[in-house]
Formats: sequence, structure tokens, C-alpha cells
Amino acid sequence: METLELPAPPKVGMVSLGCPKALVDSERILTKLRSDGYRMSPDYEGADVVLVNTCGFLDSAKEESLSAIGEAIAENGRVIVTGCLGKEAEMIRARFPEVLAITGAAQYEEVVGAVHVAAPIPPSAYLNLVPDAGLKLTPRHYSYLKISEGCNHRCAFCIIPSMRGDLVSRRPDAILREAEKLVAAGTKELLVISQDTSAYGVDLRHASWPWKGGEVRAHMTDLARELGKLGAWVRLHYVYPYPHVDRVVPLMAEGLVLPYLDIPFQHASPKVLKAMKRPANEAKVLERIRSWRAVCPDIAIRSTFIVGFPGETEEDFEYLLDWLEEAQLDRVGAFRFEPVSGAAANDLPGIVPEEVKEERYARFMEKTAAISAAKLAAKIGRTLDVIIDAVDPEGGATGRSKADAPEIDGEVHLRDAGHLAMGDIVPVRIEDADEHDLYGVPVGP
Repeated sequence: METLELPAPPKVGMVSLGCPKALVDSERILTKLRSDGYRMSPDYEGADVVLVNTCGFLDSAKEESLSAIGEAIAENGRVIVTGCLGKEAEMIRARFPEVLAITGAAQYEEVVGAVHVAAPIPPSAYLNLVPDAGLKLTPRHYSYLKISEGCNHRCAFCIIPSMRGDLVSRRPDAILREAEKLVAAGTKELLVISQDTSAYGVDLRHASWPWKGGEVRAHMTDLARELGKLGAWVRLHYVYPYPHVDRVVPLMAEGLVLPYLDIPFQHASPKVLKAMKRPANEAKVLERIRSWRAVCPDIAIRSTFIVGFPGETEEDFEYLLDWLEEAQLDRVGAFRFEPVSGAAANDLPGIVPEEVKEERYARFMEKTAAISAAKLAAKIGRTLDVIIDAVDPEGGATGRSKADAPEIDGEVHLRDAGHLAMGDIVPVRIEDADEHDLYGVPVGP
């Protein structure tokens, strides 16, 4: 019998930069390419073509993306550029004329088409090796779930709408089908992401679609409730404090959704918030935080802030520190203001000197570290559910509590945990804490 020789399908390499939303884009691109018969290459040398998914949010991110493009060209030579920086195709072409193709963010069909042109699939490649959940760049036990693209806000420091456009929400039934496949494939934690999760469905006029013998509305509350029925942890990111967020907190108290809200407050000073073109009702926000904690005492609130925004005075910064003391947020990150090409903030008066920016950033981090240390110390002696991210050969393990998102929040470090496996969710008695992390031991069998 004659043996059929199948030609080897082309291999694609991927360099994925930027935020979790870009990571989801990379996963979707790879999933489609794999279903088309392509193989993946872990290095430049083995790739027939290399995709670079870029970030263009900050000038420093642009430089990182350009450096990654240059490295891919030097190491491989056959490069396709996609992602947010694709909006600046002329600049990329001027710097790297040898780039094969350039596409923008979330332009999946264009990227896949460019790969087919650059490295065509042999007609006899019989390959269909894609799992139902698609190809993932995250560990098996957690997955990012993107529910929309774009944003309707026009914040002075941000150029996301100019890169990704206005809000475009996915149908809720499509989101839920994807989530079901992810959970069936082993996902224990769904991280809901978008540019503005609270605005989900606005562009769809919150219409309803058939689901499981009933209907599901394109609305954050309804979607969160349905996701909570799938049996996985559900974590909400990029939430703006619209009034209907108050209706999500009871779902957290019921255990359907993790008691965790990621809300990018950005500042507290009314004057700075106005300059940022952000909502400036900081007193009302404090009242709502208190009401959320009354409904769900274990709720963890994380946020990010910008230090040194144009026009920020010492008085504004002191106001922010006082607000943080009162708000007692659980997880906080900060960015020093950085001009972004095309952002309205670049034209504002009152540029804050770099040395002042650094000094304020240090004071900000000192304040938030003290708050975090106190809040974590209060958890000593409690037993918390922890999802395991890694187990080491010495019998230790690293995981996260319900208050900790991967990569951006703290961790729980475990002793006597050699019997655990990645993705396990186990009760852990907390024995110690520092400014960012908890330390404990698994309890029970």
C-alpha cells in the first residue's frame, strides 16, 4: 500500500503585546489560523511568518511595539503587523518598509487573509486540530471573555476610541456560548473584559435574544447573572460606576459573581476629573462604595489612577490622598501621566514637572501600600477560597483569592500544598500577610 505523504503546513509565530483585550484578539487570530490548518511556532526560526499584535495606548507602548516589529524582522524577515498601532500604518511603513501587511485592532479576517497570502496552506494539508474553546495564551484554568469592542467615552488622556471606534457589543447569546465552551474545556475563572463593561448592550438598545428556552438581555446585569450560572468564577473588569452597577452587587452577595469590581476612577479631585472629561461626583462615589460594602461586605474594589495630569496642583493631589484614605480601596495601581500622540490632554496647560510627578507617585504608592497592608492583615485567621495558579516541586503553591485578578493583583502563597494541581479551588487558612500578598495553608482533605 502506498503511503500518503502530507506536505507540512506553514508555521505562524505570534508576538502579543498590550492589554488583555489584545490578548483575546491574539487568541482569536490563532484559533482561526489553527482551524485553517496552520501550525504554531514557538520561535522566530521555525516560523514561515510572524504576527506582531501591537499596542499604541502610550508612547512608551508604541516604542515597545516598534521594537518588537524590528526584532521580528531581524530574526525572521516575514512580518505582519496588527493591533492598535495599525492605525499608524504610514509610520510603520516608513520605519519598516519590509513589513508584509498592516491591519488594525480586531480586524481578524484581514489578519488571517494576510497570513494566507504570505504563507499559503498546501491544498492537501488535512488538519483540523482546534479544540472547541479555541487556542489560548492563558493557562487552562482561567480565560478572558471579551464582551464588546470600542468605547463611547472621550477622556482627555485616552485615544482608544480613535483606534478601536465607538462601542460595539457582542450578542449575549454568542458570549454565553463561548463561555460555555471555555468552562467545558476546563476554565474555572472567566474574566469579563471590554473598554467599558458597564455600557455593554447600549448600542444594541439592550435587546433580548433567545437563550436556554428563555431570553437574555444585552445588559451587564443580565449577562453577569447568566454567566454566574455556569459554575465558574466570574470576575468583572473595566466597570464604570453607572447606577445599574448597584444591581450587580447583590449578585456578588449571592455568590453568582465574584465580589470584585475593577473601576478605573483615575482621580478624585473634581477639577482634575473635569479636565480629564471624567465624571466628577467623587462624594457620591464614596456613598456608593459604602452601600456596596453594606450589601456585600467582602467586595474587593480595585482601581487605577493617573498622577501628574496637566493642571494637577498639590492641593488636588492632597485631595486624592484624602479620598483614598476614606475610600479604602483594596487594590490600587497608578500611572505617571504620559503624553499620548493624538490625546486632547497634550494641549492642556499646567504641565507637571517630571520630578514632581515622581515625588507624587512615590507618595501615592506609599499611601496605597499602607491601606493594602492593613486590609490584608485583617484577613489573617480567616479561611478563603483560593484558585491555584502554580505548584512548585518543594511542596509550595501560588494562587489567588476572589479579591485577586491574575497578573495585576496580589497572590496567596501556600505551604504544604504539593498535593494540589493548577486550577484547583481550595479553602486556605490565612496565616500571614504583607503589603500585597497573603500566606497560608490549605485546610481539609
